[in-house]
Amino acid sequence: MKIVVSNPEDGKSYQKELEKAQEKTLYGKRIGDKISGDTIGLTGYELVITGGSDKQGFPMRADLHGTARKKVLLSKGPGFHPKRKGERRRKSVRGNTISEEIAQVNMKVSKKGKEPLEKLFGKGEEEKKEEKEKK
Repeated sequence: MKIVVSNPEDGKSYQKELEKAQEKTLYGKRIGDKISGDTIGLTGYELVITGGSDKQGFPMRADLHGTARKKVLLSKGPGFHPKRKGERRRKSVRGNTISEEIAQVNMKVSKKGKEPLEKLFGKGEEEKKEEKEKK
């Protein structure tokens, strides 16, 4: 499972692949739940689950309870963006609870830790060197 952590202060996001033991700590959590960053290797941080998608790419919806994938009549939001006013369409979406079927979980920082996210994700100097080499 991959996690994407967004920092609302600077607008940057960071990706990380979780190990099986870390994944299991997220099972059963729902969109909107707060989790401790310690469980996924971000000491001192508190994160809020904002969404995600399953292995086939279907998005999670906060208003659909459970872990199942269902075909729901949508008028807006995750999974459907209407082209005309009043348009509705039946689309497949995933429930709001994290399970083994989820491939990506999106989170945002609600409480900041001592160390910056760049250092915890290991993206500080490596990216800067790559950018200089490209130029």
